Amino acid sequence: MAIAALLALMITTLTNQCNANPKFPAILVFGDSTVDTGNNNYISTPFKGNHPPYGYNFPEGAPTGRFSDGRLVPDILASLFGLKEAVPPFLDPILSDQDVVTGVSFASAGSGYDALTTSFTRVISMSRQLDYLNEYVERLQSIVGEKEAAEILSRALVIVSAGTNDFTFNFYDFPTRRLEFTISQYQNFLQAKLQSFIKALYDVGCRKMVVSGLPPIGCLPIQMTVKSPLLRSCCQRENEEAVSYNDKLEKVVRQMETDLAGCRILYADVYNPMMDMINNPLKYEFTETKRGCCGTGLLEAGPLCTPLAGVCAEPSRYLFWDSIHPTESTYQILAHKLAQSLTTNMSFHSIKQ
Repeated sequence: MAIAALLALMITTLTNQCNANPKFPAILVFGDSTVDTGNNNYISTPFKGNHPPYGYNFPEGAPTGRFSDGRLVPDILASLFGLKEAVPPFLDPILSDQDVVTGVSFASAGSGYDALTTSFTRVISMSRQLDYLNEYVERLQSIVGEKEAAEILSRALVIVSAGTNDFTFNFYDFPTRRLEFTISQYQNFLQAKLQSFIKALYDVGCRKMVVSGLPPIGCLPIQMTVKSPLLRSCCQRENEEAVSYNDKLEKVVRQMETDLAGCRILYADVYNPMMDMINNPLKYEFTETKRGCCGTGLLEAGPLCTPLAGVCAEPSRYLFWDSIHPTESTYQILAHKLAQSLTTNMSFHSIKQ
């Protein structure tokens, strides 16, 4: 089925489902570049996407700090659930009260669960993102009052998406953690950090959460450039380890949902949908899955993806925008799949606060 027809069918189905269920009053987002809508614009770091050609397909072609040509999964979900068309970064100095009420992103490109990751990238750590959440709660309470703020937090859709940077920065490309952990031990180490993070969100009052698994790391264009520059084949070992991490994560999520009374936590599978796009590109109308649209698509990302690098003729035909991050076309597919899972699997009525 062509991608346009597939998305049209998904939108029709989701419209019916969303109309039948109460909508999330807000969306709160934590993690890395997959969900950073512009926080890194306001900190001192080279990990920024606030320059062309980023934002190439965003309204008016404006670079916003999103590491893609257009919107990210949180933006698309916010639109599908009738909240707003884009989720603003919390650090935006002109953040409106309405945007506070309907939700923000605390995420930071280059972040991860391991504190060593942000010591390398100099971005906003996951623990600092929790600090910002507490600041957000204070502002939310000042706008709507404590009772309504608690209600918004308990019904907000909370998205957590991180982990890839931990493996690429600390284990695969710069093997600092490989000197002290086996891959299984490092997976467990990261998931212990994630569990603490989820518990902290729960303690603040969040009750509806989505935790994203790892993508096929070995198929990221930059990983293929480093590991298989001539054949440009996926690194099978990195993919297998992403699968084993995700298998563990899915069990952890189920256990945490059992342990945290009144909490719903959904595991979001990113790996299998992306592998299907890679293995069956024509099904999604993709013509290129091994390199990004920006520049050569082999190495360009962040400061290397510039107007001088140039862009491909049809970004929507590319799975990746740069050598690391997907295009909006890819995010659209992932967001619609996640929205279907949310409306199918997350009960809006049965959760007791």
